Amino acid sequence: MLYAILAYHASGVVESWRPEEDAAVMADLAIVRDRLLAEGKLGPAARLGPTEGAFTLRGPGAGMVIDGPFAETKEQLLGFYVVDCATREEAVEAARSLRSANPTAIYEIRPIPVYLPGVPFQVTHAEEN
Repeated sequence: MLYAILAYHASGVVESWRPEEDAAVMADLAIVRDRLLAEGKLGPAARLGPTEGAFTLRGPGAGMVIDGPFAETKEQLLGFYVVDCATREEAVEAARSLRSANPTAIYEIRPIPVYLPGVPFQVTHAEEN
């Protein structure tokens, strides 16, 4: 069964990290990611940009594009992992491994009933500021 593990964090916290703090968390997450990949459980994963760069399409007809996330919330969606786990407990264990690397984040685990892979994209990394 495929599961999405959605990573959330309090608004502004991640953006406040110094570059070396961010790099340390990303390095710890890479260890977990590499293990899940070696076990054949990891699918797509993405780190999302801050909500200040987000925009939403909503409304009837062609819709209206508005700046910002779709809802007011104190926690922001940081990114996601798609994992292939045999059981719910196995998916929880994968999320616990991610949480061990970033213990202040919140992880939502959601089954994926439909998965339609598209064309593979190149691996990308955030641009250096």
